[in-house]
Amino acid sequence: MGDFWGKIVELFSTPEYIDSLLHGFLLTLQISFFAIVLGFLLGTVIALIQTAKPSKWNKIPKFICNLYVAVIRGTPMALQLFIMFFVIFAIRDFPEIITAVLAFGFNSAAYTSEIIRGGILSVDSGQREAGLALGLSNFTIFRKIIAPQAIKNIIPALGNEITTVIKETAIVSMVGMYDLNMAAKDIGSGQNMASYIVPMFTAALFYLVTIYLITFVVGRFEKRLRKSDRRS
Repeated sequence: MGDFWGKIVELFSTPEYIDSLLHGFLLTLQISFFAIVLGFLLGTVIALIQTAKPSKWNKIPKFICNLYVAVIRGTPMALQLFIMFFVIFAIRDFPEIITAVLAFGFNSAAYTSEIIRGGILSVDSGQREAGLALGLSNFTIFRKIIAPQAIKNIIPALGNEITTVIKETAIVSMVGMYDLNMAAKDIGSGQNMASYIVPMFTAALFYLVTIYLITFVVGRFEKRLRKSDRRS
């Protein structure tokens, strides 16, 4: 036990170890942030297509979106990452971080689209009919009636998706990227088991604190929305 605490002191008192962890953590945050943004934007487009009123013009887009969601949700994230790195973007000197962002962003989009689609469908259809009866356009009905209610319904699920993306990025070490997970492995490599556990334990704390902060912010945002409902 004394050796364990000694290794913790050694880790936090060695500048190169701290630099490695911070460098890896920064890459983890970069991939996560841009993947979440991409996933939300693409997922929103997919959800809007899926929930649009059926017509002869959107049959093919609906089919493509449904197929995309089914394939992405039905295959492992690790497999998708390998395909993106070693098949689709197996291009010399192509930025690895862009490939990683696209891989996690496309994966997140499939799950985010289902979250948003569920939120839209959770709004009573009678409200749309009431809006049409008042002479409002479909766009105005969606923007002022459906979207605000849908957002309140999907906040918890979106928060869960954000934390999932952050944790899933740990697998980029499998393709050689120097993220937080890889930094911890690098620090602990070639040493005894006690010293190997310390950097991994430290990396886990980085993830834990990050996830807790995001959960806290999402929870506060959700409470504020609920309070505005009660006031109205």
